[in-house]
Amino acid sequence: MQRVRKWLPAVLLGSSLVLAACGNDSDSDSSGDGGGESSGSKEVSIGMNNWAENIAVSNMWKIVLEEEGYDVELEQVEKGVLYEALSEGDLDIGMEIWLPNTDASFYEEYEEEIDWRETWYEGTELGLVVPSYMEDINSIEDLNDHVDEFDGQIVGIDSGASIMSLTDDAIEEYDLDYTLAASSEGSMMTELTGAVENEDPIVVTHWTPHWAFSEMDLKFLEDPENVYGDSEDISYAARLDLEEDNPELVEMFDKFMLDDQQLGELMSSINEADSEEEGAQAWVDENQDVIDEWIE
Repeated sequence: MQRVRKWLPAVLLGSSLVLAACGNDSDSDSSGDGGGESSGSKEVSIGMNNWAENIAVSNMWKIVLEEEGYDVELEQVEKGVLYEALSEGDLDIGMEIWLPNTDASFYEEYEEEIDWRETWYEGTELGLVVPSYMEDINSIEDLNDHVDEFDGQIVGIDSGASIMSLTDDAIEEYDLDYTLAASSEGSMMTELTGAVENEDPIVVTHWTPHWAFSEMDLKFLEDPENVYGDSEDISYAARLDLEEDNPELVEMFDKFMLDDQQLGELMSSINEADSEEEGAQAWVDENQDVIDEWIE
């Protein structure tokens, strides 16, 4: 596993693409319990963004760490607040850092104030997505030939998400006769699921990793102008003094790695369970050999 620092020169090149990560929760709390105050203890605060993959790995780690004797607090925060809290020591760990492009602006702002750590997932993708049964639509350039079919609307997520600003750029770049409807990840998924069940036309903003791609037959539209950027990796970040305060904890997170199948199964387990905790526990029970590689 290689450190996030391998991307840092590329971060500066990609910074113009985005202002935030894939999504956020504007109603979330603005800080954690004070990770800095719990230095040297078995207390851990993890900032959790309201995205499917982040909810999945955060709940999974809560279970794993509690089994190791830690007292874990998951703090739901929007992306901008996450970085501020890490820089001020109010959170110990942020699980989802997209580099070199999506979180480039945050890296530039907090470069010296946050400990940028290890990659745990490789090969993200984001852009516009349609169901695969829409065989005549394979590129963003095709959308203007089907405006009426889509009622001239792209279904989006939270208005402050980077994928939304990138989609605004795509509408301009490709001269699309479409409006972008802001909603939330949950609302977007409800509309997408309903459309797929009825084989209706729909185009949405989406990304991988996400459980939707294991549950439905979907495809990204080709982006010849590369508005949405190249594939990225996901890493975690920590407050600056966490490694000094708790080297065993940081060592576990540095060993953390999931491939596409493992993460997809974890997200699906949570999506199908009655609660996030129940779904995460079911995955942990089935994958103890994987977890042992991180905690030993």
